[in-house]
Amino acid sequence: MVLDQFIDFTRHRSITFHEKFAPHDPVHTPMADPFSEKLRGLLNASCEELGIRHHKKGTVVTIEGPRFSTRAESNMFRIWGADVINMSIAPEVILANEAGIPYASVAMSTDYDCWKTDEAPVTWDEILNIFKQNAQKVTDVLIRTINKLA
Repeated sequence: MVLDQFIDFTRHRSITFHEKFAPHDPVHTPMADPFSEKLRGLLNASCEELGIRHHKKGTVVTIEGPRFSTRAESNMFRIWGADVINMSIAPEVILANEAGIPYASVAMSTDYDCWKTDEAPVTWDEILNIFKQNAQKVTDVLIRTINKLA
C-alpha cells in the first residue's frame, strides 16, 4: 500500500522541531496531504511496472508500541478509516514535512491485527515470516523508484 494519509495515535514522542516559540515565530506545518504526490506516483508506477499487487492509497494509524493493539483498539482504528497499523510513520512524516523533505512510504501488510476473531491474534514470529516473504518485493519497488529520481 502506498500511503496517502496518517492518523497519529502516539502520545510520548516528540512530534515537532519547534518545541518553543521564542525567539522564533510559531511554525504551523500543513498536513492535509502529508505524503509527496510525486513520490507516491513513482512508487505506484514502480509497483505496476513490476507487476506487484498493491493499493494506490491508504491510511495508516501509528501506535506507540511495542505492544500490539487490543481488540477494542483494532476495531476503533478500522472505524476511524485506518487501513493499516504501524509504529513508525508518526512522527517521521510530520518531521519530514516540517523540514521540507518530500516523504512517501510503502506499507507492507503482514497480518489482520486482532480484530479478526476467526483467527488467532498475531505474533511477532508470524509478522517476521510474512515480512521476509515481502521484503524483496518492497526492495525492488524502492530501487526502481530511486533509479527514477537519479
